[in-house]
Amino acid sequence: MTDHFTLAILGSGPGGYVAALKAAQMGARVAVVEKSHLGGTCLNNGCIPSKAILASAELLHRLERAAALGIEVRQVAARWEKIQERKDEILRTLRAGIKSLFASRKVTLVEGQAVLQGPGRVLVRAQGKPPRELTADRIIIATGSLPARIPGWPADPALVGTSDEALHWKTLPRRLLIVGGGVIGCEFACMMRPLGVEVTVVEMLPRLLPFLDASLGESFQKILARRGVAIHVGTRIEALEISGGVVSARLPDGRRIEADRVLVATGRQPNTADLGLETAGLSTDRGFLRVNDRMETSVPNHYAVGDVNGRCLLAHAASAQGVVAVENALGHPADFTAPVPNCVYTFPEIASVGLTAEEARARGLPINTGHFPLSHLGKALAAGENEGFVKTVRNRESGELLGVHMIGHNATEVIAAAGVLLHRRASVRDLAEVVFAHPTMSESLKEAAGDALGTALHLPPRKIARVVATP
Repeated sequence: MTDHFTLAILGSGPGGYVAALKAAQMGARVAVVEKSHLGGTCLNNGCIPSKAILASAELLHRLERAAALGIEVRQVAARWEKIQERKDEILRTLRAGIKSLFASRKVTLVEGQAVLQGPGRVLVRAQGKPPRELTADRIIIATGSLPARIPGWPADPALVGTSDEALHWKTLPRRLLIVGGGVIGCEFACMMRPLGVEVTVVEMLPRLLPFLDASLGESFQKILARRGVAIHVGTRIEALEISGGVVSARLPDGRRIEADRVLVATGRQPNTADLGLETAGLSTDRGFLRVNDRMETSVPNHYAVGDVNGRCLLAHAASAQGVVAVENALGHPADFTAPVPNCVYTFPEIASVGLTAEEARARGLPINTGHFPLSHLGKALAAGENEGFVKTVRNRESGELLGVHMIGHNATEVIAAAGVLLHRRASVRDLAEVVFAHPTMSESLKEAAGDALGTALHLPPRKIARVVATP
């Protein structure tokens, strides 16, 4: 059986399902092929389950500090099975929501593994069903990414696994070794420590969160250390062995770390194998389908969005790219050039948008920075959440706002205001002149902008170095 569609989308993650809804909204006949659960990695093994568990861990963390706010809590206990039940119910609700949205816009959902059979042709195989062939005027590939695993390490996922397994553990380990100090590693360290797990993090690069502004990773490393997380940066694991149900990791200096389980959080790789890309003339670069700003691949009428194109491995970037791909596929030219915020859902939260100071200097841009500690902010003190700071990066010559970087309570919400201004290519002075409500965490943006200009009122005056000419 062959069905023809205006647009066929491979994958129903945040790139694929949003693209489908946009295309249907624009009047296209749309099919989405999904081999597993609706929502892709983000909904099922990433963003949503991790945030559900983090919410429980953060509440426990806050209850343990309640005495500082004058609240006496006599007994607190975490029930992992209940945390998992709540998480699973959220996933079921959101999957049903996507299915309902598809039905409301008449998007055809085809369950099974998609394999390209040439330009514009897709064969879908599902267990227990005859193969189904689809043809389409345009195809969007939105198959996402998979957790990277380390070759040669023990393959038992019950002991050495990735976030795919760890978010659905039936029991908690007593000791957890996290390999990788990026976003996933830091979120898991923050999540597991309040639940009573002894956590060790090993990161090969010199600091945690190595791809964000250096000050963010350095600050968060100190916070984790104060909570009892053992951290080894600038090092790697030479060997990993399992004996008697215990995992032993050997470091280059000969020290050993023993754990009950290991979480491998060393990044992700594109999910492009076994798609039959070559039949459509598509080629990959290290597994990624490279695209231009219109999300077009090298083959006409074939687009790639989200993690699979390697431009930005974030769910919200995938959704935005999905909309751009659909607009171009349906004859409405659009480019994807918007700044994309990075968010880390630790507590305190971490958020960043635009250039870091290091990136700006590497481009040869003349910059200065502003810095405002949350310990000076009324709302942060009142809420008992005064860890962190905001940092702004400014082009010293043009005055343009280049980046904003924040660690602190509700940082992932506050960063949206900075994203809007960066999208409009606003100046740091524009940010400094915005009237923010008081008391709010967002006031810290204004203060950090003022500091970059030397006009912040809630900081001591900057010391200006004076150069005295010699005769």
